[in-house]
Amino acid sequence: MINVTPRETRVALLDDGVLQELYIERMHHRGLVGNIYKGKVSRVLPGMQAAFIDIGLERTAFLHAADIAKAAYANTDHQNEVPTDIRRLLHAGQEILVQVIKDPLGTKGARLTTHISIPSRYLVYLPEGTSMGLSVRIEDQTERERLLELLQVFATSVEEGGYIVRTAGEGVGGETLYADLLFLNKLWENIRARAVGIPAGNLVHADQPLSVRILRDLFSGEIHKVKVDSAEAYARMCEFTGMFVPELESRIEHYQGTQSIFDLYGIEEEICKALERNVQLKSGGYLIIDQTEAMTTIDVNTGAYVGHRTLEETILKTNLEAAKAIARQLRLRNLGGIIIIDFIDMNDADHKQLVLQALRQALAADRTKTKVTEISALGLVEMTRKRTRESLEHILCMPCPTCQGRTSLKTPETVCYEIFREILREARQFAAKELRVLASQEVIGLLLDEESSSLAELEDQIGKPIRLQAEALYNQEQFDVVPM
Repeated sequence: MINVTPRETRVALLDDGVLQELYIERMHHRGLVGNIYKGKVSRVLPGMQAAFIDIGLERTAFLHAADIAKAAYANTDHQNEVPTDIRRLLHAGQEILVQVIKDPLGTKGARLTTHISIPSRYLVYLPEGTSMGLSVRIEDQTERERLLELLQVFATSVEEGGYIVRTAGEGVGGETLYADLLFLNKLWENIRARAVGIPAGNLVHADQPLSVRILRDLFSGEIHKVKVDSAEAYARMCEFTGMFVPELESRIEHYQGTQSIFDLYGIEEEICKALERNVQLKSGGYLIIDQTEAMTTIDVNTGAYVGHRTLEETILKTNLEAAKAIARQLRLRNLGGIIIIDFIDMNDADHKQLVLQALRQALAADRTKTKVTEISALGLVEMTRKRTRESLEHILCMPCPTCQGRTSLKTPETVCYEIFREILREARQFAAKELRVLASQEVIGLLLDEESSSLAELEDQIGKPIRLQAEALYNQEQFDVVPM
């Protein structure tokens, strides 16, 4: 389901009516992955074997030595070896063609590579590569041999570069693949020509808009229907499929209903749930998902589910249900990096393996690379999921302006005692006739009620009157003590 508004495009992937993945692209903050820039080296960091590259964004981007293609130093004295010192490859002020492989995340800039790759519907072109490869998802050995043979024949008709057949290329005829190959070669020629004529710090080539990228990357025989509520996006998508996959064009439908397409299929409600900390399970159990800078933690609880037989069976059933729910939540929320899962403690070793197997099976449908370890001695499952773009929470939300993302506030009582200490400091430093306390209504109310006797004692101690003033715009932690 594709919902297009003037400034935002949202794509929802539903499986059996259940929302599995959500992609969001906003005009003022389009994803950068796949974009090619002409950058300029601003700093080289030998200690990190990396460099910061200015590509015209708010923050400089990051390029590690391992992501520098051999062509970057082919004309140096080190073309027959891989330099171990990045200073042999780059220097400040050097101009270089780079591609974004990871969007800026939090306070970190974009991650770059000089290993340029340009995808189309069936192939990925590697201008600096020499090898031919296939998607690991193409499992039929006969088909793999056919595709490799075709690639080797095609390679003789082009000057340079390597190619990878994408999953969508399985079963595609040779003429179609060759047309894709010629298109990619022509596109690369245009990119190179444009890179020569523009100054550093500018975009050379931008990836397709989200509505078209979805067709290129996800549209396959497994997709039964694509519905889009924009006539302009529908026309663009039909043009793309007509050029590359005409047999799938009939599956694209222009939705013209009066009700929002996301409301009609209950997607808006699911998005709201995906931003909550708690995830309810059908059995009555629930998950608690906490996303931090370093990692994401997921805690499994039985909640209201008490089972019908033994405690072990109750725990097993909850954990098995949680394993499937966790895999869906990781895709839906686009959680990446290190993920720690605290399943309910199990004593039976067979039960542990069943839960681990269920988690791995559920993650098999995830197109993003994941790695799951065994259950640790503490009963935790450690896993990683490749992070290439911002999570759903980071796209749609911001830190709370009151607690600054801590998810907790100091109690009014704690703030009162901080005010008392500040009053003593101010009284010693300034020869004021009186002190005025400005604070939130909750704190002022406590000072006038439960802490009124403490306030009176403090007035006697400093020998000055203390006036209280409630400020509607102050949050619970804010206060000022003003000498008058």
